[in-house]
Amino acid sequence: MKEYQPIEDYGVIGDLNSVALVSIRGSIDFMCFPDFDSPSIFAALLDNEKGGYFNIHPLLEDINHKQLYLPETNVLLTRFLSEEGVAEITDFMPEEEQYGGKEIIRRVACIKGKMRFKMECCPRFNYARSPHTVTQISENELIFSGQGEAQLVIRLRSSVPLQHRQGDAYAEFTLETGGMADFLLEQVGDAAPAPEDLRGFVEQSLFDTIHFWKNWANKCNYRGRWMETVHRSALVLKLMTSYRYGSIVAAPTFGLPEDMGGMRNWDYRYTWIRDASFTVYAFINLGYRKEASAFMRWVEKQCDDIGEAGRLRLMYTVDGRKDLKEIELNHLEGYKGSRPVRIGNGAYDQIQLDIYGELLDSVYLYDKHVEPISYSFWLNLSRQVEWVCDNWHLEDEGIWEVRGGKRQFLYSRLMCWVAIDRGMRIAHNHSYPLPPHWREARDQIFHTIHNDFWDEELQAFVQYKGAKTVDAATLLMPIIRFISPTDPQWLSTLRRIEEELVSDSMVYRYRPNEEVEGLTGGEGTFSMCTFWYVECLARAGQLDKATLFFEKMLGFANHVGLYAEQLGVKGEHLGNFPQAFTHLGLISAALSLNKELNKWGDKDNIL
Repeated sequence: MKEYQPIEDYGVIGDLNSVALVSIRGSIDFMCFPDFDSPSIFAALLDNEKGGYFNIHPLLEDINHKQLYLPETNVLLTRFLSEEGVAEITDFMPEEEQYGGKEIIRRVACIKGKMRFKMECCPRFNYARSPHTVTQISENELIFSGQGEAQLVIRLRSSVPLQHRQGDAYAEFTLETGGMADFLLEQVGDAAPAPEDLRGFVEQSLFDTIHFWKNWANKCNYRGRWMETVHRSALVLKLMTSYRYGSIVAAPTFGLPEDMGGMRNWDYRYTWIRDASFTVYAFINLGYRKEASAFMRWVEKQCDDIGEAGRLRLMYTVDGRKDLKEIELNHLEGYKGSRPVRIGNGAYDQIQLDIYGELLDSVYLYDKHVEPISYSFWLNLSRQVEWVCDNWHLEDEGIWEVRGGKRQFLYSRLMCWVAIDRGMRIAHNHSYPLPPHWREARDQIFHTIHNDFWDEELQAFVQYKGAKTVDAATLLMPIIRFISPTDPQWLSTLRRIEEELVSDSMVYRYRPNEEVEGLTGGEGTFSMCTFWYVECLARAGQLDKATLFFEKMLGFANHVGLYAEQLGVKGEHLGNFPQAFTHLGLISAALSLNKELNKWGDKDNIL
């Protein structure tokens, strides 16, 4: 039986259409193909017997494994080191901009000595729900054809002879020093005809892919501390950005557990307005104007399509569709028995008032730092601001998408304030007419937050009206400039957050409350919230503490610098992987901390 690898034992490759997870042992154990939100063809990470995988590994027992990215690229090297020899797999996906995407290339090379390898390509179509047939075209080429609902056809070509057994491809081959074997897995139909010279095609596409990623990374304008870490996070965010649509997925996976063995297993392969807006903020700060512009065009289309104000969804499919019906895949056992495995997301039709603030903030930054928005776009946005002015007082499910019923969440009120405030700033920058009641609504929200969400006994802003606990989302209050980072009320709230939610520098998003959440089980610390905490410390002038906690958090990245959504008590990665929110939180914290350190120079209170 194939063993489950820890979530953190994976690197990722992608082509700006989809992402594949490659384990440190050389197995592709998760991939939705040909698009981010397409059904999976490999999902051994969610069921090691039924899910499907594409594994290449030496036929040796005593072997060490290493994995790394070629610097400033998303080309992944998996190395095998033994007494018999050293070998490596170079995994990459030629990106859509040059090649049209929809291909996985795996090159196996023997660096020294001699090694015998086994290759198994075992696709399972349509989330392992649909059968398939396999056809041998030649000694070096097989065609896999999905049946029933799965109409996908994929081709495996190889420089070594292939066999097929019970619908799977299999090969054994020996390499000596300098020897290589190439494997190309691609979609049939949209893809170009199979290249006659496989080795030449692999070499050329490898060089082109390396140059593409290096050129992209070199456009980053950040030159401060932790530059390599910031660049890796930017490269991960780019992998989760659709070349065709400009939308950004929250994560390329579904079903990975927030609570091992529990039921908190969600599908994140969609575009959350919130997550994507924060990602645009990161792209703008790093100088990636093209990606910010592509997302703005996608948002403008959604604003055109929704028809009426207040109907902006909190999430969409990559191509902008609204129906994300949640389904349980009961035939899959889930990662280490974590069931149910879900596709779709039942939160898609929730009311989450905060999305308007995150969207307007990203549009404001784009309008200010990239290029002015159009008047027609502004008219659509102003209708959203009008709706917020009329409805900010409503209860909602909040940023954490609770399933225990609506409440009056502080964070939702806060971001409604941001929506109106940024709308006013955009109007002022363009000298557009500004309705006087916008200011009235904005100021009313301001007073409501200070009067109804401040708890005198706790000396803190609380999670929702009437609550007696705090929420890590409140950490954004000084970051979005609602309150000064050194205001006594804020510093008191920060101390309460430290008492209730911080554990060894890492931050829980809130204390689990089954009545509020509507769910059983627990979860780990929320990595994005930890980076928010670092940023708040930096802005408050606590630079020694902020630097220490930031660098401790960097130590929890996996071996190639990637993060899932959460961290468990043993440092294990929990939730979907890699998580865009975590990486953009890292970028924002690094930039903010670097800025504050530069202000203070080499003063004694800085580590």
